[in-house]
Amino acid sequence: MRIEPRPLPATLPFLGDLPPLLTRLYAARGVSSEAELDKSLARLIPFQQLKGIDAAVALLVTALEQRQRILIVGDFDADGATASTVGVLGLRLLGAAHVDYLVPSRFKFGYGLTPEIVAVALEREPQLLVTVDNGISSIEGVAAAKAAGLQVLVTDHHLPGTELPAADAIVNPNQPGCEFPSKALAGVGVMFYVLMALRARLRELGWYASTPQPNIGELLDLVALGSVADVVPLDANNRILVHQGLERIRAGRARPGIKAILEVAKRDAARITSTDLGFIIGPRLNAAGRLDDMSLGIECLLSRDPASAREMAEELDGMNQDRKNIEQGMQREALAQLKELPLESMPFGLCLFDADWHQGVIGILASRLKERYHRPTIAFADAGEGLLKGSARSVPGFHIRDALEAVNARHPGLMSKFGGHAMAAGLTLTEANFAVFAEAFDTEVRRQLHAEDLTGRLLSDGALAVEEFHLELARALRHAGPWGQHFPEPLFHGVFQLAEQRVVGERHLKVVLKSECGTVKLDGIAFGVDREVWPDPTVRWVELAYKLDVNEYRGQETVQLMIAHIEPR
Repeated sequence: MRIEPRPLPATLPFLGDLPPLLTRLYAARGVSSEAELDKSLARLIPFQQLKGIDAAVALLVTALEQRQRILIVGDFDADGATASTVGVLGLRLLGAAHVDYLVPSRFKFGYGLTPEIVAVALEREPQLLVTVDNGISSIEGVAAAKAAGLQVLVTDHHLPGTELPAADAIVNPNQPGCEFPSKALAGVGVMFYVLMALRARLRELGWYASTPQPNIGELLDLVALGSVADVVPLDANNRILVHQGLERIRAGRARPGIKAILEVAKRDAARITSTDLGFIIGPRLNAAGRLDDMSLGIECLLSRDPASAREMAEELDGMNQDRKNIEQGMQREALAQLKELPLESMPFGLCLFDADWHQGVIGILASRLKERYHRPTIAFADAGEGLLKGSARSVPGFHIRDALEAVNARHPGLMSKFGGHAMAAGLTLTEANFAVFAEAFDTEVRRQLHAEDLTGRLLSDGALAVEEFHLELARALRHAGPWGQHFPEPLFHGVFQLAEQRVVGERHLKVVLKSECGTVKLDGIAFGVDREVWPDPTVRWVELAYKLDVNEYRGQETVQLMIAHIEPR
């Protein structure tokens, strides 16, 4: 693992009356003006810049005026679940008489608005279908819905293919011709923008002349959760959405379902950070879609009853533990496949398949292997009828969806379908094509990456001085974000004396450290260490990459180093 300095601009920008360290941290993350640190809702990019927003609002206004039955078709991940919830709650808040949702089973129907899902949707007798976090690639599904006499509004954020669906309206910042500056909105963010535009239009039409205007800001906790859980880049616009949602949660104004999940996970809502959204709430919500049916997650988020929400949160927590157990077994099997393969002869692009792997967990498996071997990875599971479903994860500098597009161009028909983002994608192919695809994918990775690109790299914000290891700085860093994808939490590095070391839990290394000069004593923890390496009683000095964090125990706060990388020095 290489630890490299995070690049800084030649001249640091003026960002107001900030401590020099914070100025340097923000500048290294691309902040160039004080205005970019303003996280008020007034700084959001205007919804008018979204292509298709007027047509979408016209559809929804008609639906509200005519009391049409609206059916939201979501996705089975946390972004899809929060987007579905925001759609249902938001449209009801704005006056829709009949709003329901439908989320496909990942095992029965797969992703998106397929003709099969349309057939299920027709049983609800909707008049308007609204997709959230999917639909931009649903050519056949939209055609089936239109043929059945339905109107279709597609809201999505995924990259489109060469053909767009023939929907009545499409809102997607990544569609051709859309000039919306932020291409990083999550699916839940797109749906929230549609609601903002709809409320503005209803206000113009006089809907709120004699009644209070609905506060759709009540939905921002869900927007924050979906945005962080979907690992979209936290550009300035997304940071506003996430910050505002976090503020609602910390102030005790979150949805009962979010409160319940935090309570079950034994997390204090008043101290929650964006990291907690991604690593505490997101996985528990995702567990429903991975192992069973995301409807449980959506119902938990929709619930107004704290007791009912608590019951569902406990069920989600149990599912998440089951998911962890399944994942650990799959990891052991994957590592066994790769154990005899020397690193120098390992494919640049990893493709692995086991007939017993769980479809809902292959994405996590691919992510774990990508982190371990530092190369684009696709894990496949048996989808039945001779088909394999794959989940792909990438490394910085390699656009995985574009790579699949390149493979498809060179080998037409090799994949049945594919889609995704720069860092994550999904695909389907026949089992008979697996070996050919694995070779084609490796060839494409080798075409774009070199061997030196496949070594792990951590970007450091430098070393902290001895006098900077204090609670005030740790607290300031915790709330200086929100931190996330493309706006990473500050990471520092340095050499320390290793005074104590022991394993806690199954694979977590708890350490006591002294600063290099020995004047400061610090606690640290490294999660998921290799038990064959640590603890090592012979090691006296270590080099660390770490985050400065606040640890609370029995009401007392202390500084703690969250160790991202540790090696003997």
